[in-house]
Amino acid sequence: MIRKDKKLSMRRQCELLELNRSMIYYQPKDESDENLYIMRMLDKRHLDHPTHGVLQMQDFLFTLGLMVNVKRIRRLLRLMGIMAHYPKRNLSKLGQAKYVRPYLLRSLEITHTNQVWAIDITYIPMAHGFMYLTAIIDLHSRFVVGWDLHNTLEAENCLDVLKEAIRRYGKPEIINSDQGSQFTCALWTEYLESEQIQISMDGKGRATDNIFIERLWRTVKQDYVYLYPAADGQELYEGLKTFLSFYNHEKTHQGIGRVRPADIYLNAA
Repeated sequence: MIRKDKKLSMRRQCELLELNRSMIYYQPKDESDENLYIMRMLDKRHLDHPTHGVLQMQDFLFTLGLMVNVKRIRRLLRLMGIMAHYPKRNLSKLGQAKYVRPYLLRSLEITHTNQVWAIDITYIPMAHGFMYLTAIIDLHSRFVVGWDLHNTLEAENCLDVLKEAIRRYGKPEIINSDQGSQFTCALWTEYLESEQIQISMDGKGRATDNIFIERLWRTVKQDYVYLYPAADGQELYEGLKTFLSFYNHEKTHQGIGRVRPADIYLNAA
C-alpha cells in the first residue's frame, strides 16, 4: 500500500496507515553460509538417524569440527521442520483433539490405486538457501501424484498441492499425513471432509507410520539433491521435475515387484 511514486511523502503515508516507518525499510536477513552448511549436515544425519535429538546432533557436528551450541541447533531444526522420532510423554493426550484424526492404515490391505495417498513436507537445501518440498504419493503404486516447492510451511501450500493432484488424478479414499500444524487445522480437515476423503494421521513420534514417503525423501535427497545442489529456486524446481519424472516413469521399485510406479498407477487409471 506504500507507493514511492505518489505525491505524499513516505512519512505521511505511514502516518495515515498507522505504520512504523522502520517496517518499510526493514530487509529480512538470510541465514549465513555457515548455518546453511550446518542445516545440510543436520538433514543428512536425520535421514540416516531419525531418532537423534539435539544433543546427538551437537555431538555429530563436533566430530565435523563445528562448535555449535544447543540453542542454535534447536532453532535450525525447527526452521527445517525436523523433529526426532521417539516415544514422547503423554502419548494418549492429544494436542488439538478437534483436528487430530486416528491412524487408519494399521492392518489395512492396500489393494488398488487411489485407495491411500500419503502427504508430507521436507526441507530441501540449495547451494545458497533452502526451500520446502511438499509431495503426495500413492501407496499402492508408489507413484508421486503431486508435488511443489515453497518458501514457507503454510497449510495453504499443502492444500494447493492436494487440489492439483485431485484435479489431475481424481480423489483418494484415504489420505495419510503426520500431525504437523499444516494438517491439524480447520483448513485441511474441513476440505477433506467436504470432499468425503477419510483422514488418517500418524501416531505422534512414529516415523514408520508414513514410511513410504520417508523413503521417497531419502531417494530424492541422496540420488539428486545432495549430488546436484541447485543455485536457486528455479533450478531446483526444474531439477526436481526431471528427477520425479524419472522416479515415476523409469526407476523400478523393489517394494512393488521391481516395476515402475507408472506401470501400475497409469495402467490402473
